[in-house]
Amino acid sequence: MSFLQDRTADKLQNSAMALPAAQRLAARFGTLRSHFLNVCVTRRARCRYYTKERSLDHHCRDLERYRDLKACFKRHLKATYRKFSNIPDHSAVYGRHHVYFMEGNAIYRTEKKKGESEPERVLDLGCICAGEEAQEWTVQRIRLSPHEKHLAATVKKHNTEITRCVVVNLDQRNILTLDDVFSFEWATDEVLFYTIQEGLKCQSVYRMDLTPNSSKIRSVYEESQPDVFVEVSLSRDGHMLNITCSSRSSSEVSLVDVSDPHLEPVLVQARQPELLYHVEHWRRNLIILANTGPGQEYQVVKASLSEPSMMSWDAIFTPCPGTVLKDMDVVGDHCILVALTTSNELELIVVPLSRPREAYTLQLPSWACAVDTERPGLAEQRSTLQLLISSPVSPPVSYRLHPEGGFLSSNTGDGPSRENFITARLKARSQDGTLVPVTLFHAGACTKDMPLLAHVYGAYGRDVDMQFCLEKRFLLEQGWALAYCHIRGGGERGLAWQRQARVQGKHRGVEDLQACLHHLFSSGVSSPPMSALTARSAGAVPVGALCNTRPNMMRAVVLQSPFLDVLGTMEDPKMPLTMEDREEWGDPLGNPQHRLAIASYCPVHNITPQCYPSMLLTAQADDNRAPLAGVLKYTEKLKEAVQSHLSVAAILDPEPNLVVNIQPGANHVGPVDWDSMLEEEAFQIAFLYKELGMEPPHPPRRRKRTNLCG
Repeated sequence: MSFLQDRTADKLQNSAMALPAAQRLAARFGTLRSHFLNVCVTRRARCRYYTKERSLDHHCRDLERYRDLKACFKRHLKATYRKFSNIPDHSAVYGRHHVYFMEGNAIYRTEKKKGESEPERVLDLGCICAGEEAQEWTVQRIRLSPHEKHLAATVKKHNTEITRCVVVNLDQRNILTLDDVFSFEWATDEVLFYTIQEGLKCQSVYRMDLTPNSSKIRSVYEESQPDVFVEVSLSRDGHMLNITCSSRSSSEVSLVDVSDPHLEPVLVQARQPELLYHVEHWRRNLIILANTGPGQEYQVVKASLSEPSMMSWDAIFTPCPGTVLKDMDVVGDHCILVALTTSNELELIVVPLSRPREAYTLQLPSWACAVDTERPGLAEQRSTLQLLISSPVSPPVSYRLHPEGGFLSSNTGDGPSRENFITARLKARSQDGTLVPVTLFHAGACTKDMPLLAHVYGAYGRDVDMQFCLEKRFLLEQGWALAYCHIRGGGERGLAWQRQARVQGKHRGVEDLQACLHHLFSSGVSSPPMSALTARSAGAVPVGALCNTRPNMMRAVVLQSPFLDVLGTMEDPKMPLTMEDREEWGDPLGNPQHRLAIASYCPVHNITPQCYPSMLLTAQADDNRAPLAGVLKYTEKLKEAVQSHLSVAAILDPEPNLVVNIQPGANHVGPVDWDSMLEEEAFQIAFLYKELGMEPPHPPRRRKRTNLCG
């Protein structure tokens, strides 16, 4: 979990609206270049192996061997999914009288009071899609009107950017659809605010008034700055609707009082360079998480609703030096903060809003790496906070925070503490002396021969993803070590951590990644021939740069929807994200120093004849976030460099397998249907096993049936 998360990219593709407060703010500050690139050979995929003088027959045999391994791991992954089929989540939506949930291609509800009542279908995607097309749509987000008169839901078409918002009258079952809706919230039972996505931008806010026989739509807000992303959200207490306008380095919030949504929005604080803030409402006051603390880091301030501007902000909680605030919720009369300590462990800080000096800290389980907070239904505002705590290899465990009593409770024990898995928090010393956190997961003792999969991101102030992942759990059970490198450029250690590796500081992220791998190897965790790196989207930049400078530090690389041609993209102002990405990468057209900096690490720009690790890359044909052209350019140059090296190599270097899979569509985050995701994950694991020279695990033995009558 992270406060300043990747901005619109992942949000536009996933349900994004479930992000925590800090993520909701920061999600606008990263780029749309982020996806888990699972390279898979599918029926429609094109796979090419760029190796020295391979015959077509050899190529086909290799392809079949990957497919056989993929089938093997698909069976193993299915077994793992079955084992964790009852993972808790926060997908249910609670109304005054019903509980709503998604299943298949429909939304259902059950009555609260009747317990095990037969589910009632309230929306079938077949009603908005013709015939079999219903299978190609996924429900992303559900919102109920305050008195449960209407339901609104966004749906997204698989492998595309096409979204729709469906509004259902729950009494009459009338259906109204709106195209290209990104975020939306009910102010009253008849008033819906929403934003429209055009291309990769969201800059328009609209308001729809419903009447028994018609609807009226009018514009509420239009953003003029091209690098600003606009979103609507509801305060946790349901009293204020927020219109948040954010660029990568500033934010601005206007409020609409839902008790009188006809009033004009009230501006909290006009945007200023490098000012970021997120707003919650409490008893006619505003509780604001703003980067106005020491070193421009986050602290909690309070302001009166009648005087909301920055001049009236009063700091009520500033974290200790080294502690980084990652998320904020206001529950009852308490401000709940998720924080990361100097030892890189998560904790909860509870601030009584009437007595902020009595703030106290609650420790989370030592294995905790991600915290997801539940959004309560409007009809049941709680004085407790429901949490799901997980790690990449530990399934979510449900906890309830009781801020008045000052304790956490769980009905399921302490989860992974009972398992034979180890979570280690390490620190690697980078070239300039900075200590870079590394989170390591393993089972049993570490050895030089154990396989290692290292994960990295390091851009836009976004943390590397530490949510539970069944595929990572499977690898851990098979004896792999999993490392998560929290390099600069990400947000793990606060805003300064990001600022150090922006624009001309990008080289620091590459140095950090090299230091992390060196520290792992010197600590007895794996070795280069048994190690692989994986990254998605902009995380491919430090990985690709390290492959150019230290290709012998890993045996294999998996890049998913990779952003590889930084220089070429940033020199093209016609690309969708070039203008707003300048704050992250620099302006090579207008600043010669920026161009030199980008050219020094750009993965495409620095390919040279040498022995590279094997690589598996996947790209979407119409992806505007990580353009396909950059992936193809990188692959062709890499193929030429490898062939050139092998033609003159004095020693017999191993031939790297360079595998490229071009998937149809524009979905930057990959497939959303279960079977396609399983196919891609299985092929990715098959690739890793083959390139590291590992034998796949044996299939589980089936128990023989005993004939009791014989």
